[in-house]
Amino acid sequence: MPIECVEKFESRQVTTGQNPSVELRYVIRGTNEDVEARTALLAGSPAMYDPWGGGLLFLPRDTVTVQPVGDMLWEGIVRYGPVPQTAESVFAFDTGGGTQHVTHSLATVARYAPPGKTAPDFKGAIGVTADSVEGVDITVPVYQFAETHYLPDSVVTPAYKMTLFALTGKVNSAGFKGFAAGECLFLGAAGSKRGSGDWEITFRFAGSPNVTNLTIGDITGINKKGWEYLWVRYQDTEDTAAKALVKRPIAAYIEQVYPYGDLNLLGI
Repeated sequence: MPIECVEKFESRQVTTGQNPSVELRYVIRGTNEDVEARTALLAGSPAMYDPWGGGLLFLPRDTVTVQPVGDMLWEGIVRYGPVPQTAESVFAFDTGGGTQHVTHSLATVARYAPPGKTAPDFKGAIGVTADSVEGVDITVPVYQFAETHYLPDSVVTPAYKMTLFALTGKVNSAGFKGFAAGECLFLGAAGSKRGSGDWEITFRFAGSPNVTNLTIGDITGINKKGWEYLWVRYQDTEDTAAKALVKRPIAAYIEQVYPYGDLNLLGI
């Protein structure tokens, strides 16, 4: 018995707008094998569909679905929509920021003490106790963004996949996508091969700005790259005006905590 694929009456559901789509529905008879039913559906449905019939916009076939509804009887659904082509890209971003623990303020706005007393001057240290400087968690600017690229199979070789692996967790050693060296952290990539033979790969990044000429207490001229870590050493010092022993910054340290790499090797 030959396999038959016939379009149903309730087919051709069209959605308009920025992302138009069309759904064609079919009845497939003559087989109980899903592979044969799917093959018949692919052969019986057009690879491209013009939803308005004007010859100006053709939507490519996106997904093909078959589901059994009876003995040797299947329903087939073919969806058409705008599918990103090889070498196209999709971008997304989030500027929600990240959290950082700081022990020093940008400025002490005011100090208050009881009448006849002077509030100790901690030179911007936050949450000072008898034994430590507790600090506070704040929101800092972290620009997180993702890019999805559709790359040909000839580009996504085993060597390229190893490059993605090697660069994950590294900070840009040179200018990259408008970021100065030290500002962009590569968080990793996830990819899969599409039916058309190319690869859909999503690259994730985070950006943190370089800063210069910071001041912490009496320490000035501090420069820090975006993904370096700044910490402060405090020491007990006498505040003669308040007649109290206070903790004040005596040294600031910049630590490299991420390795550097050439993110331009990502090729995007």
